[in-house]
Amino acid sequence: MTRKVKIFDTTLRDGEQSPGASMNTDEKLLVARQLLRLNVDVIEAGFPISSPGDFESVRRVAELAGDRATVCALTRAVHKDIDAAADALRYASRPRIHTGIGVSPSHMRDKLRMTEDEVVARAVDCVSYAKRFVEDVEFYAEDAGRSDFDFLVRVIQAVVDAGATVVNIPDTTGYSLPDHYASRIKYLHDNVRGVENVDISVHCHNDLGMATALALAGVRAGATQIECTINGLGERAGNTAMEEVVMAIRMHADELDAHTDVNPREFVKASRLVSSITGMGVQANKAIVGANAFAHSSGIHQDGVLKQRSTYEIIDPAEVGAGQSQIILTARSGHAALKHRLVELGYELGESELDKIYRAFLDLADKKKEVFDEDLESLVGESEREASALYSIVSVQVSSGYPLTPTATVTLRDVNGIETTVCEVGVGPIDAVFKAIGQIVRVEGELTEFAVQSVTRGLAALGEVTVRVAGPGGRVFAGRGADGDIIVSSAKAYVNALNRLLCERMDARAGSVE
Repeated sequence: MTRKVKIFDTTLRDGEQSPGASMNTDEKLLVARQLLRLNVDVIEAGFPISSPGDFESVRRVAELAGDRATVCALTRAVHKDIDAAADALRYASRPRIHTGIGVSPSHMRDKLRMTEDEVVARAVDCVSYAKRFVEDVEFYAEDAGRSDFDFLVRVIQAVVDAGATVVNIPDTTGYSLPDHYASRIKYLHDNVRGVENVDISVHCHNDLGMATALALAGVRAGATQIECTINGLGERAGNTAMEEVVMAIRMHADELDAHTDVNPREFVKASRLVSSITGMGVQANKAIVGANAFAHSSGIHQDGVLKQRSTYEIIDPAEVGAGQSQIILTARSGHAALKHRLVELGYELGESELDKIYRAFLDLADKKKEVFDEDLESLVGESEREASALYSIVSVQVSSGYPLTPTATVTLRDVNGIETTVCEVGVGPIDAVFKAIGQIVRVEGELTEFAVQSVTRGLAALGEVTVRVAGPGGRVFAGRGADGDIIVSSAKAYVNALNRLLCERMDARAGSVE
């Protein structure tokens, strides 16, 4: 059995420190409920001394959590901070006070202006004082990632002796390299007496893009708690992302000798909740929860995923609440992806029909970033209309504008392959096109209706035109056409209606002969 690694979520505290990501108490409670559904071990609910709102948030999260999670409150190494934390946690079933002080030369010299001896004394004092209120006390050695190894051992030894139950070794500035950070954790294991009786926690920042790698390196070296946030939210470039470390541990449990009790099926829901509350969007290519995390647009990748999902996906999207893999149809998609999507939409096409639609699909995909289901339905409909056509459009060219006279040049091909070109003018470009088509087809009919709608999404959406033409006997024939150019759509729709009228006339003649 692998060892349990506890998940300490600090979305409500460190995550909220991300500029623009503040949450009110009710919003924090919404997130806390989702964290309980995720089954995290510890919820760091806030910094009670910082504001009445934070104090109230810690108090209410503590009431909400009950016995389902440890609720933690942050303090500085100051008695009044610890008093406030203890007061906010008074209703918690499993309270923890998280207190600490800077231990790097930079922090001691430039921020605290204290000697090493003074820092050790303050560390012991804050842990001892917190122990008066709660049994579970976590000590953070701020900026441990840039501290002297031996001095860090001295501080951690002192707070363990003073009764700390968890020692947090933060890489506060995201400075470390993973192997160096792991060696720091191992050095503590090898040199601090009694460290085996406490949890070593890793708290890593993403300033160099390595927060997840640093946390995993710490776990490999013996850490038993990871401090993290939903979506990697946090100060500056953010914190370790919970969804990333949890899934990495699931994928590499034996190598890391680790497991967590987190329910990963709640990750996407948690990500969207935090994003909507904070207004901090999730980048599309974000691991695990990004919009593109399980999306495939390359034809080679799509073909592989359709044959066997694991060829390009190491995680089942359903495992993290993401539904299923997405095949995104773009100009890079191949026949396999297009056929797969058409079958899902209910179309069974022969190879020649598929080839024809694929060519039309590529033409459209070159104009649009993504081809949607509505586009495909229009393409199939257009293909079916063309397949039964007596006349088909070869080209449409128009010129119009103020003060020009709208002019259209139209070329149609008949069933015998003969092409005819006519140029006409009109009161507008579509009127000119319709007059040119009428000169070629030469069938009696009256346009009674003309309607345009956008049937797909995006700026390059397909526009579908519907026309109705009344024949000599009063019967109405509907025609439809779809194209990215509304004038071409109109031409296709008018030709489609006239083709139907002609087919009806030919059928009637054939019947009279019989």
